[in-house]
Formats: sequence, C-alpha cells, structure tokens
Amino acid sequence: MRHHKVDYPASWLGIPDKAALPALYHYFGVDNMVALKAKINDDIYPVEMPYNSPTSNAIYAAFDFAKKKHGLPDERTLTAPGFFEDYSDPADVDKFDWPNPEKYIDPELCRKVVDEVPEGYAVMGVVWSAHFQDACAAFGMETALMNMMLAPELFMAVTNKIVDFYLRANEIFYEATRGKLHAVLIGNDLGSQNGLMISPEAVREFVLPGTRQLVQQAKRFGLEVMHHSCGSIHDVIPDLIEAGADIIHPIQALAARMEPDRLKNDFPSACFCGGVDAQYLLVHGSPDEVRAKVRELKALFPTGLVFSPSHEAILKDIPPANIEALFDEVCKATH
Repeated sequence: MRHHKVDYPASWLGIPDKAALPALYHYFGVDNMVALKAKINDDIYPVEMPYNSPTSNAIYAAFDFAKKKHGLPDERTLTAPGFFEDYSDPADVDKFDWPNPEKYIDPELCRKVVDEVPEGYAVMGVVWSAHFQDACAAFGMETALMNMMLAPELFMAVTNKIVDFYLRANEIFYEATRGKLHAVLIGNDLGSQNGLMISPEAVREFVLPGTRQLVQQAKRFGLEVMHHSCGSIHDVIPDLIEAGADIIHPIQALAARMEPDRLKNDFPSACFCGGVDAQYLLVHGSPDEVRAKVRELKALFPTGLVFSPSHEAILKDIPPANIEALFDEVCKATH
C-alpha cells in the first residue's frame, strides 16, 4: 500500500463462491479455509460482519425491499420492483420498516469471529455498506435511475436512510473489534464492462457523499479502506482516492480503460488489488499463462498492487491449478 520495497508482493484469494470450495479443497488437500489460505500463503483474511435478522443472515442483504418474494436465502435483487417503486414524496421514506442494527448485530459474536483469525494475516472486516446498490434495490434499478434525475430528493432520502443504517452497523462492529482489524472492505458496483453505469457527475452527486461518510468512519477507527467496484470505473478513481480509499479493488483487467499499465501510468501513487483476469485467463488459460501474467504484473507493480483474481468471488469454473500458479508465482522473491 505504501509503495515500500518488498521481497514479494501481497496477495489475496478473495472470497471464493461456496460452489468453488470443494474443488479447491480437494486439489490442495485441505478441508477448510484456514488450511487453504495457509497452503497458498495468502496475506489477507476477510471477516464478514455477523448479521442475523428475521429476513437475512448477511449484512449485504439486510433490507427486505423486494415486493415479490422468491424464497431465496438472503435474497437481494436489483431488477425486481422494490418497496419504493410507486412513492414520490421524500416524507414517505419512513413507511418502510427499516431494520435496527442494534437488534441484529451481536458485539460478542463480532469479537469472536475476529479473534478466530490465525496470526500473521492482515485482518479485513467485510462490511460492504453498498448504499448505492441498496438504493437501486429499494426502487427497482430502472425506477431508481430515473428517480435520480426526476425525483432526486426522494432518491437521496432513501439513500441517506441506508447510509445511516450502515454507519450504525459499522460502529457496532468497529467498536467491538477495536484494535483487531487492520482494514475494511466497502463498496458499490458502479461499472459495467465498457464504462460507468451512471455518469461521473451522478456518481459524485448521489454516491460519493455516502462513501465519504463510510470511509471517514473507518478512518476514525484507524482502519485502511479497500473500496470495491466491479467494471470500468477509470473516470471516478480520482474521486474514490479523494474520498479516502487506500486500495482500489478490483483491477478488472478486461474492462474498458482498466488495463493495469494504464492504471499504473494514470494513477502512479495509488494502490490497487486484483489484476489477474478472472473472466478469461483464469478460466481458460493454462497455469503457464497465469504465471506469465503474474510475472508481467510484478514487473509493472513491484509494489502498489495486492495480487488477486480480478473479482473477489472465485467461481467454480476456475481450475484450481490456475489458482496454485497465481499464488506460487506471486510468492517467488523479486530479484
């Protein structure tokens, strides 16, 4: 992060999809995540904030906005109609039954899950706090994006309630684990494959105010901030850095204008995470091709890059041999 000289770069496995774990465990001869991370010499240990409510067991699905229920666990959808779809008055924002995080976050459990992390890792609290995505789900995405232009006061009233929820939730988690976390992962998906989903100006008006509050809160607890957004977000990277993000995650290498060499040239003092393409290379490439890409990235980023697949959720279509090649090549000393 600090661009100091290192013997080999930092790395992060990410948060593999549950469907990917059996093959990974079998290939590496382990039966749990602790053993897997030790086997590949991973550096970051993510800990999701424990959250348990009548409607969700995941903080990223805390809001029960969907009008039509599908019976899925921790259901979260952006494209289905949301609770606020037909509302127009900002004063109606309290008609939704907003959850109270004090009821559903147990400080003792927060301490327990962090205390269980083995020694030797950078411990990263995963709180997401995806206020923009949740605001889109609150209306249904199409309606939300129209309301940003046609009913901005209503959109921001809903957004502010969401941000307030996350600030209260994060405060419980950070206070309970004070001095035990090193970093925190927050974020919103703002990019598509070819560009931002909304204009840079809309990001600055509707998204970044909440982001700044969330980042500033983490900083008050002495935490480094990794900010996540998939896709092509080149145009707002300076804004995320200005908002206080210490690490930009991920480098989605095949997204437009997100090539590692471009990012290194355009933002030489920034720190990134990702870069090893999980859309094509890790899925279809050979271990030798993965190693070649890692060597290329190490030459470009001798420091300032946390090596990782270009999305935090490894899917089951990635051969474990390619994960082995990635981490083995990262850990070779730089000469």
